[in-house]
This record gives sequence, structure tokens and C-alpha cells, in this order.
Amino acid sequence: MAGSQDFAADPRNADLRIYVNGDLVPRAEARVSVFDAGFVLGDGVWEGLRLHKGRLLFLEAHLERLFAGLEAIQLPLGLTPDELTAEIERTLAANGMVDGAHLRLMVTRGEKAAVNQDPRNWLGRPTIVITAEYKSPSPEVAARGLALATSEIVCTPREMFDMRLNSHSRLALIRALIDAIGKGGDEALMLDPNGFVSSCNATNFFWVKDGRVMTSTGDYCFNGVTRANVIALCRRHGVPITLGDFELADVAEADEAFVTGTFGGLTPVRSLDGRDFPHPLPGPVTARLRAHYEALKDEDARDGRRSA
Repeated sequence: MAGSQDFAADPRNADLRIYVNGDLVPRAEARVSVFDAGFVLGDGVWEGLRLHKGRLLFLEAHLERLFAGLEAIQLPLGLTPDELTAEIERTLAANGMVDGAHLRLMVTRGEKAAVNQDPRNWLGRPTIVITAEYKSPSPEVAARGLALATSEIVCTPREMFDMRLNSHSRLALIRALIDAIGKGGDEALMLDPNGFVSSCNATNFFWVKDGRVMTSTGDYCFNGVTRANVIALCRRHGVPITLGDFELADVAEADEAFVTGTFGGLTPVRSLDGRDFPHPLPGPVTARLRAHYEALKDEDARDGRRSA
């Protein structure tokens, strides 16, 4: 079994350069301190980015989310969005990449004077790491679809562990995935504290009934760039969509379902808790939205090249 993040190994990744605090170093030499706040505490935020036809897709939305996260944890980056973009592009150029890459942009509070959680106990310089790898979603996962299992680990509100922050602290989500794997699932479907369907452990969840797309209110799920794009695509192309509070019993009656994320785009779901959804994969609404999303990616790539 494999989750929504599954990918095929690519030999080109063996000799890539990794960006570490302004330096581009061979993959085998990329290091951060054991006193780094990200390692010690998971104190930091990150973004996943896709390189498509020479363009970092939906870059403005991703950077807006990153800088909002930095502000929320009161971590000064020391770079403007334009300066950070230049460093990302320098990383791509060093690796000769123009298409088919997945990037991870990571910012932590950096090295600390001692191992404790007090954010004042840092040495004043964040750690910035950018990895760029040749990674594409597994076609087998898209063809087979994901099996979801409902986890006992629930999504949490903003005043606790804020799901809308791309935090380095992922332990609750990893526990949810472990729970789902133990139940025979590829990925976990998580409920909110009120018992309504919220999110998967690494992606956002959508389901379809009688041609209408359903998803959570967004109060407890990831602040997904792809999720926002799919909602906008539904409204642009006349696909009925409802954001609301839904119970598992509602999803049990679904005709089809899919999950969204920066890496995989729209990935079909074949089953939930052992029950197969009736439509062959991808379901008709999923297939329609996947086509619209691919067109949106191409549109964003063209617009980015014109403005460059």
C-alpha cells in the first residue's frame, strides 16, 4: 500500500545540490545542527512547491502562506518574498531543473544556545533549507485510488495545534496515519472535535454525491493551496459545491471521492473504511476537476513566464 505522497525513485536525485543557509551543497553534505530548533522541537514552518513547465506553480499563494506562518510564530526570516524567490530560483538553476520537480522550503528558528523550547533562547539566525527533487506522483496510486481509514486522532482547533499552519511538528498527523495503516488504509481520514469530517493526515478531502462536491468548512483542515484552487474551479466551471459540517454517515453514501495536495494534485479515493465507492476511478466529477486543474497549472505557468 502507498499513500498520496508515493513517488517513483529517480536516479537524477542522487547528485542534487541542497540549499542550506545560502550555500548550495551536495546532498550527502547537507547538514543542520542537532541544536537546531526544528530538530529539537519542530519549531518552524515549511512549504511544498511544484515546478511545472518552468514555473513554480501558485508561488504567490505559497509564499503568502509561508510568511503568515512565520508571523504567527514570530520568526523573522531576514528575506523579503522576492529575495526568497531568488534563492529558490538559484537552487533550481544549480540543479538544471525546469520541470517535474517537487521542492520543500523549510524555515526553522535555527540553532539554539541550549535545548529548551523558549523561543528567546535562539542565536538570532533562522535555518533556511530548500530541497528540490525530481518527483512525480505515482501513476499507480492515481489509477488504483487511495483506501482511507477513519482515525481516532482528531483535527484540532486553532487555539490548540493549528492545522492551518504548515508546522514542522507533524506528530499528531503521523499518529493518525499509523492508526489508519493499522486499519488497512493508505491514508487517514480525520474528524474535527465535533465529530464532523475534516481532513486527511497529509491532504484535504472532498467527496461527491449526485454531482455535488462536498468538503469541510475549512475551520479544522489544512489551509491547502490546491484545496482553494479546486473550490475556485468548481465555482468557475459550474460544478455545485458545498462547504459544511458532514458526518461519516454522509460520506458513506458518496458516489466518489478524492483528496488534494500540492504534490499529487487531485488523487482519487477508492474506498473508506473498507467500503468501495461505486464509480470506477476516477469518478466523472473527479475526472472533470482533474482536467480543469491541469489546465489551471498550464495557465499559471504561461502567466508566470509572461511576467518574468
